[in-house]
Amino acid sequence: EYRGYDSAGIAIIPEHGEIEIARSVGRIDSLSGLIQKSPILGHIGIGHTRWATHGPPTQYNAHPHVGGSGAVAVVHNGVIENFSLLRDKLREEGIEFKSDTDSEVVAQLVAWHLEHRADDGDGTSDAAPNAAEGTYAHLVAAVRATLDQLRGTYGLVFLFRDHPEVMIAARLGSPLVIGVGHKEHFVASDPSPLAGRTDRIVYLADHQVATITATSLEITHRDQGPVIHSIERLEIEADDVGLNGFPHYMLKEIFEQPEALTNAMRGRLSNDDATAVFGGLNLTPQQLRAVNRIVLTACGTSWHAALVGEYLLEELARIPVEVEYASELRYRNPPLEHDTLLFAITQSGETADTLAAL
Repeated sequence: EYRGYDSAGIAIIPEHGEIEIARSVGRIDSLSGLIQKSPILGHIGIGHTRWATHGPPTQYNAHPHVGGSGAVAVVHNGVIENFSLLRDKLREEGIEFKSDTDSEVVAQLVAWHLEHRADDGDGTSDAAPNAAEGTYAHLVAAVRATLDQLRGTYGLVFLFRDHPEVMIAARLGSPLVIGVGHKEHFVASDPSPLAGRTDRIVYLADHQVATITATSLEITHRDQGPVIHSIERLEIEADDVGLNGFPHYMLKEIFEQPEALTNAMRGRLSNDDATAVFGGLNLTPQQLRAVNRIVLTACGTSWHAALVGEYLLEELARIPVEVEYASELRYRNPPLEHDTLLFAITQSGETADTLAAL
């Protein structure tokens, strides 16, 4: 459960039924109350907490969104920059929209491709070059055709009414991780929600598409065919992401600050050499001494951390420091001289605006 969301929802496919959706505005408690009143039972589902980008926080704009009269459901992290143009084209085809979001456009577009491939008798000819996808080749082809039309960032997970045993995930600029369990799979935007459920994970890379059932996982590159994926070990324990007796996460994180700072410095400070070791900072001491300006760019809480860094760097290093919002820096073209050092700060390592600014 992430801070800042304005609505939440789930989509589940019951056995031999339509995709059922429950959505609410506000905290997850509201959604939980809805589900308790009208339980939805099934073996496959998707859920989402939304932070509004296109369209106000309303029940209609909450995820998941559906397309093709309920044939497809999707949850989406990211921003589709050309959604307005795509929506206009779909409206010309007679498709009606129920929300103001860019995400519904994705669901409707996949449903459109599925319908027209079936009408053309072309259910499998454009399938991904992965024979293991087999029965789901037409689904992958429809998703891939949709991705080719999107401009922006996305972490997408799809359900299909007529194939209640499979989901398809795709990523570009918005993280997705797949948890591998015993005859089950999970998909999340980061590893934390998987703690306590599985300790085996697969990170989906940009331009990759995953076809997922309870017992199988096939990954292809959108343009280059099958991908041999590696399973990594999840080091996070359930207690690390739980409340551990605190009433809420804000208080938990406040009291965890001393431990977090200690862990951040562990192995990086050398008392013997009176220096620090930073992974990924491959500059020589001579190059560092030549720096006469530092730019820190970040979003959200990382931006606040950058402000603290600005004060410390200016006081200790006596070098001018500027802090830039990555979401604004990505659209600017500021003069950066050869002796300017830029640090991009992101807690997850996947913040889309920060990566785009780089």
